[in-house]
Amino acid sequence: MPWSLEALEDEDLAVRQCAALGLSRQPDERALPALVEAMRSDDALLARLAANALEAIGAAAVAALLDVMENGPQAVRLEAARTLAMIGDTRAHPGAVQCFGRGFSLDEYWANEGLERMGLE
Repeated sequence: MPWSLEALEDEDLAVRQCAALGLSRQPDERALPALVEAMRSDDALLARLAANALEAIGAAAVAALLDVMENGPQAVRLEAARTLAMIGDTRAHPGAVQCFGRGFSLDEYWANEGLERMGLE
C-alpha cells in the first residue's frame, strides 16, 4: 500500500493515474485524503480514476465526498455526486437533495440515481 500512496503524489501524471487505478482494484481507506486531492486534478482521467477508487472504498469515503459536494468546484462536485450515487449510502441523502436547484442537469441526474439506489426516490 505505501507505494500507491506515494505514487498518487508522483510528478508523473501517468504514475498518479496508475496508482488511482490500482487503488480502485485494491481499495484502502488510508488513501482517502490523497484520492480526494487527486479528484481535484485538472486531468479528467485522474479525477475519474480517483473517484472510482473512492467508490471502491465505499461507505468510509462518504463523509469526504459529502465535504467535496459542499465545498468543491463544479467539476469535482459532479464526480463526487456520481461516486456517492454509485456507493448508494443513505448518509448521502442530504447531499443528493442539495444538488437540485443548482441548475446543473448532470448533478441532478446523479442525485436521482443515488436516491434510487438508496430506495428514496
